[in-house]
Amino acid sequence: MKASVEHLRSTFAFSQRRACGLIGLAVSTFRYRTIGDDTALRTRLIELARERPRFGYRRLQVFLNMPEAVNHKRVWRVYREAGLVVKRRKRKRLVGVGRPLEAATFANEEWALDFLSDSIASQRRIRLLNVADAYTRECVALEVDTSFASRRVTRTLERVIGERGVPRRIRCDNGPELTSRHFLAWCAQWRIELLHIQPGRPMQNGRLESLNGKLRDEFLNVSWFQNLFDARRQAEVWRRDYNEVRPHSSLGYQAPAAFAAARNSVTSPFSIPISDGEDRRQGNPAGSLRSTLTPASSIAADSYDKGEVTH
Repeated sequence: MKASVEHLRSTFAFSQRRACGLIGLAVSTFRYRTIGDDTALRTRLIELARERPRFGYRRLQVFLNMPEAVNHKRVWRVYREAGLVVKRRKRKRLVGVGRPLEAATFANEEWALDFLSDSIASQRRIRLLNVADAYTRECVALEVDTSFASRRVTRTLERVIGERGVPRRIRCDNGPELTSRHFLAWCAQWRIELLHIQPGRPMQNGRLESLNGKLRDEFLNVSWFQNLFDARRQAEVWRRDYNEVRPHSSLGYQAPAAFAAARNSVTSPFSIPISDGEDRRQGNPAGSLRSTLTPASSIAADSYDKGEVTH
């Protein structure tokens, strides 16, 4: 509006009052000059944006730590004027409606599992196994390797179970690692409900797809891995930062670990922690998986050992 008034005055030699009257702008508004100083806020926002280039202004506001209170409108104005707005990448969306996700009400009620891929400096492909808790939104595991057979997946899940307890159900896609007889037998042995999404319907696992997008945008796209071990180290650093520092919008901009601690939701009726190598559900040593398998799962494990199952 002020630019339009200035244009009229410079082009037609109008007075301030006449130009403001034609535009419909109050003269007092045109003459007002801000007395605030945004230099400190602008400097702090630029520093934070350089550290976390894919964060928007609301997440950056959480990290401001300014001596005076700064509301979100002022942060957005300075953030926009500094040219820090994050460009959104266009996404291709599937046409159709998938099954709605069930709302999780406690930790370990549902884990979501999926794979991503990337490459290291030598152009060798690597895969990332991402496991998240649907309630606390924590990334409970982020494993990096060149490939993941079903036994490698179950070893990772058993390690997480030893730390957090047994989940009630696992939601995943229809990849060969997650539909093999070994993986199905493992879920039956641990009494875990297995939910396979429909082929071509990734949003039926929408919570993990959201985490995968953040993982790709904030970590994989801005990182360079010297080798496999460097990728594992950086992935663990990012996972801890995501769980303990990064504000999550669906949790009221709390970090997932803080959200879980505030509700004391590390355990649940369906997630009994495993300690001293004992599977408390089965009453047998957790390492003696074959001795507690059902007949059908024993056949699956034997078939895998004989090389009859491919992944």
